[in-house]
Amino acid sequence: MGDASLLAPRIAGLILAGGQGSRMAHQDKGLVLLNGEPMVAHVARRLAPQVARLIISANRHADHYARYGTVVADNEPGLEKYQGPLLGIAAGLAAVAAVADVDWVVVVPCDTPFLPGDLAARLVDAAQSAQAPMAYAMAGEQRHSACMALRPSLLPGLRAYLHGGDRKVGLWQARVGAVAARFDDAPHAFMNVNTPEELAEAERYASQGR
Repeated sequence: MGDASLLAPRIAGLILAGGQGSRMAHQDKGLVLLNGEPMVAHVARRLAPQVARLIISANRHADHYARYGTVVADNEPGLEKYQGPLLGIAAGLAAVAAVADVDWVVVVPCDTPFLPGDLAARLVDAAQSAQAPMAYAMAGEQRHSACMALRPSLLPGLRAYLHGGDRKVGLWQARVGAVAARFDDAPHAFMNVNTPEELAEAERYASQGR
């Protein structure tokens, strides 16, 4: 496995916070409190030590998100907002496209507060080992497509995919030759908080010192 301390200077982190929160009464999920802190704070605290810079793709409350990283608008010219995570990924890739020292972008959702401390290194290592431009997380039989590492050079193809009318993350990943990075040792690290019930479960999990 690659040394995270050597990889990190070449990696940017991207937190996706552009969803509508339709199953959370349309709250901005990244700002929903978990153990007294916004969920994005939990995500940023885990991801920041693994990357050289943090970018947050969001559609609202940019001033709040700016506390944790550089905020970019979660949109793509010519397309409507709120069409899924790929628009946020395109916005994040565009933000690093002109930065010559970024080899990889590690993408995570704002509602996955228990991410592994070695997420970036393991995703990048899986991609490099397979000579692939992208790797996504997989724990057991569960695929976590929104947690991925990818090359910034994938931006033109992603834009073409979006403007062609497609929005499915898994289909795009398959088309570019993404590979799985195994996290069978950390299945709970990808706990996703989409509903009030899942938030209550995350509160219980966090209270155990996770």
